[in-house]
Amino acid sequence: MVTPRIESTRIENRWPVAREGLPFIGAGAALTCVSVLLGWGIPAFVLGLLTCFVVYFFRDPERTPEASDGAVISPADGKVLAAAVRTDDRNPLGRSCVQVSIFMSLFNVHVNRMVADGTVKDLRYHPGRFFSADLDKASEQNERSELTLETLDGRTLVVVQVAGLVARRIVCWVEPGDRVTAGRRFGLIRFGSRLDVFLPEDTKIVVEPGNKVRAGESVLGYLSPQD
Repeated sequence: MVTPRIESTRIENRWPVAREGLPFIGAGAALTCVSVLLGWGIPAFVLGLLTCFVVYFFRDPERTPEASDGAVISPADGKVLAAAVRTDDRNPLGRSCVQVSIFMSLFNVHVNRMVADGTVKDLRYHPGRFFSADLDKASEQNERSELTLETLDGRTLVVVQVAGLVARRIVCWVEPGDRVTAGRRFGLIRFGSRLDVFLPEDTKIVVEPGNKVRAGESVLGYLSPQD
């Protein structure tokens, strides 16, 4: 019998919270209980509130994509910061493309989901700075994890998890060679950050800056039909 990778339990999570959060929740609950037993009222109250926030932060609700063929699904909950064509070569596709950037605040669900069906072709980690994730320079200068996805019809998409000012932990649960489906969990960032999605230039984008999106459900755009 083959033992599944630890990451698979994260991807197929059936708990109401992400498993990455269990150590933090357990520690907070334990400290709260100790404070109660010692009669430390105010510390117990504060620790209880913090534990409740940690549970809220690591929540992992089920999501079901309901989109037509060619749809690119949002990888994150949050606010769209940018949705525009890039003509420079300082992007993972190395050519003219469309970039959609999504900012996740402390109050958004932080589990990231796959944007389309396909195969993970490459995964690269880039060390870097920790500027506020809502700044443009964060995309290129912050610590990040870059996932390259090849769709079923052979097109290349890139999803970049970007660390933020207080986000110091990027987690990716897939590996090169993995077959993935749209809306499937693939990672997590703690605490507050951004996701950049790079798409072919002819993608029809249906979001604009300021829009709120939900991981695994909201459509960012539609890939043009192949000839």
